[in-house]
Amino acid sequence: MASTPPITEQGRAPTGALPLSGASVLPAAEWRDYWALLKPRVMTLVVFTGACGLFAAPGTIHPFLAFVAILCIAVGAGAAAAYNQWWEADIDGMMKRTAARPLPAGRMRHEDALAFANILSVASVVTLGFATNWVAAAWLAFSIFFYAVVYTIWLKPRTPQNIVIGGAAGAFPPIIGWAAVTGDVTALPLLLFAIIFAWTPPHFWALALFVRIDYEKAGIPMLPVTHGITETRRQILIYSIVLAAVAVAPWALGLLGPIYGVPASLLSLAFVALSARVFASTTTQAKDMAAEKALFKFSLLYLAAIFAALVADRWMA
Repeated sequence: MASTPPITEQGRAPTGALPLSGASVLPAAEWRDYWALLKPRVMTLVVFTGACGLFAAPGTIHPFLAFVAILCIAVGAGAAAAYNQWWEADIDGMMKRTAARPLPAGRMRHEDALAFANILSVASVVTLGFATNWVAAAWLAFSIFFYAVVYTIWLKPRTPQNIVIGGAAGAFPPIIGWAAVTGDVTALPLLLFAIIFAWTPPHFWALALFVRIDYEKAGIPMLPVTHGITETRRQILIYSIVLAAVAVAPWALGLLGPIYGVPASLLSLAFVALSARVFASTTTQAKDMAAEKALFKFSLLYLAAIFAALVADRWMA
């Protein structure tokens, strides 16, 4: 049983305190702690890709309903993140980059985090269903379930393929945005799903390479821990080539035009080139992994630019 962390003069548990369980006495969590449960930095990209799926969809939707749909995608993503942190509080407390989160730092009760996640998930799904349609709501519900249960509880602690299969969790927003407008799902939103699905492994493994010690300490079977640095670099290059092919597929299949296709091709070539640098690297020290850090940063820009080009192509074609 974890001990109760000391409380500071301000009535807050200090960063790095052990996670609590049960009904331990804690001061009320601040709004910042609930905000942190949503993983706002991750949510930003989720919301953006969901909005791009909505704006790229054929047909029309009232601006207010479009805003509600995007808000529901954001809230649903936040609910999934809250479930993730509720389940992994003990693991987060073992890793340097996550130890300051509200639960492992002892600033919030576990039952409050779970209740918060439950409220957000139900509210986002029901609101999206009434505001747009139940096809979009069903996809949102499934995306929350997939991230919270399939990825967090089942895949992540059991297999180094957790990111490969679990990548689907972050790939649903464009489908949800598209379905909110059309009420169905066609080839283009499925390709957008495939782009994020193929993007996730090289993006996340680049990060995992220079924080692999954290995963090793926490007992999480990430690929750099189970198969080593060299194999991870090889897999990054392979998936980057797959990503490049998937990213240009909407243009090659005639679903989008050159306004999308040319930037997608150039960005994908840059992604593969950076992945090749990672593959060629021989350093094993996290502080020296410049190529991996460069790929990780570029991958965020890459996905945002790809989806911005998608919207530009649909609106300007």
